Amino acid sequence: MNHQDILIIRISRYLLEIIGYLIIKVKKMNKRKYHKVAVGGTFDKFHEGHRELLGRAFQIGQEVLIGVTSDKFGGLKGKIEPCDVRMSNLRNLLDQIGHNYHISRLDESYGPTVYNDDIEAIVVSEETEPTAEKINQIRRKKGMKPLDIITIDMVLAADGKPISSTRIRKGEIDVKGAVLKDI
Repeated sequence: MNHQDILIIRISRYLLEIIGYLIIKVKKMNKRKYHKVAVGGTFDKFHEGHRELLGRAFQIGQEVLIGVTSDKFGGLKGKIEPCDVRMSNLRNLLDQIGHNYHISRLDESYGPTVYNDDIEAIVVSEETEPTAEKINQIRRKKGMKPLDIITIDMVLAADGKPISSTRIRKGEIDVKGAVLKDI
């Protein structure tokens, strides 16, 4: 088996663990605070940080609007899987859990949050919190109610640095945050 096959097997096993984790979280939830919640990201090399972000969104929202960065927009972060593949991977994962969600392509940072008045909250990481603040500035200028901003902490790898798709692509860490090579 080559390195790519081993990586695919690891990611597949990890996705199964995530499904189990999200099923347990959903079963523990009773009343959700918001009707519609937004979350966005590249969702490339799905990892613990993505799991926390989506887990929090589904924990607080009855319906979750998930924006996935387009190839052009997301490509600013480097070489990533095609948007259709990332969206399909998310759908496959979430369909197994049975959540109420809608996935759309993001061609810019704000997506439907700046025109959909039904969205009540946005879940972000510390890294993307400034974007949520900008979204609220735009909403206020349009006379819309600002979103409640729910910020999750960055999930750290074993080396104490944040888990990120970029670090996974570079081969520094795996999707769970285990260190693969010292930098």
